Amino acid sequence: MISHAKDLLSHSKDLKVFAGNSNPKLARAICSQMGIKLGESDIGAFSDGEINVSIYETVRGSDVFVVQSTCMPVNKNLMELLIIIDALRRASANHITAVIPYFGYARQDRKTKARDPITAKLVSNMIMTAGANRILVMDLHAPQIQGFFDIPVDHLQGGGIFAKYYARKFGQECDNMMVVSPDVGSVGRARAFAQKIHAGLAIVDKRRPKANESMVMNVIGDVKGYDCILVDDLIDTAGSLCHAAEALVKNGAHNVYACASHGVLSGRAIATIQNSPIQELALLDTIPAPAEAQNCTKLRYLDSAPMFAEAIERIFQNLPFSSMSI
Repeated sequence: MISHAKDLLSHSKDLKVFAGNSNPKLARAICSQMGIKLGESDIGAFSDGEINVSIYETVRGSDVFVVQSTCMPVNKNLMELLIIIDALRRASANHITAVIPYFGYARQDRKTKARDPITAKLVSNMIMTAGANRILVMDLHAPQIQGFFDIPVDHLQGGGIFAKYYARKFGQECDNMMVVSPDVGSVGRARAFAQKIHAGLAIVDKRRPKANESMVMNVIGDVKGYDCILVDDLIDTAGSLCHAAEALVKNGAHNVYACASHGVLSGRAIATIQNSPIQELALLDTIPAPAEAQNCTKLRYLDSAPMFAEAIERIFQNLPFSSMSI
């Protein structure tokens, strides 16, 4: 951290953090790291489902940060974020930063067939219209979404958290490990992570030879005898990740681990992970763990609050992100 609570004392009356209902645990952890109290508010709903927001403290002239992941239920959490921002803007907040640990709709960032919407752009427009002045987000599925906003976007990378975790877990053994991209589209992310832990790089190339034929997984790179770490930005149904793990084992990998910033974990994802060759799947706490996750011995959640707290402090104090400690 760049400062302690006493360092913020002269500014604390101007800095406030509020949270929606998507991830209050993370919001409280961020405030604990910063030595401040989470803003008092209530986000409820009327009997017909309309969301109602009440802010119980003054925000006039304050720099306000709203922590809200747009995870499941995606539409409800997105509307909460928009309404909270609108309430703060109308209450004369000086500057509003939307802290979105997980940005939903990021996979709809382009047209893949005729008459497709570009929903990520629509969501970006809605957040700006609501009154946000800045965005703080972790590991966008498509980094180019930063360009959908006409306001500053600070894009955090979770790779540093995972690098420190694996350095503690494996120590010098990291030099003899192989980082694996589960598909061609994630190569850049995997390469950057491999450089952090000084490991080699391999790629799983997924191809379907013909219509109605099963997917073929080709491993590009030598993984025989290596402990491998599959690196991705999010895990949804976990099908592709677990198939990639199976392909690595068939190609001689010793142990297979995996990490991803966002654990969407929809459908039968947890059961799929539990029954897979993956030894451990490390996730950040950008999305709360579903209740059934407690029955999965392979899931490990890492704390992202220190990174978000430092980022918020740097935004508030107008300091650069290039020298962040995490």
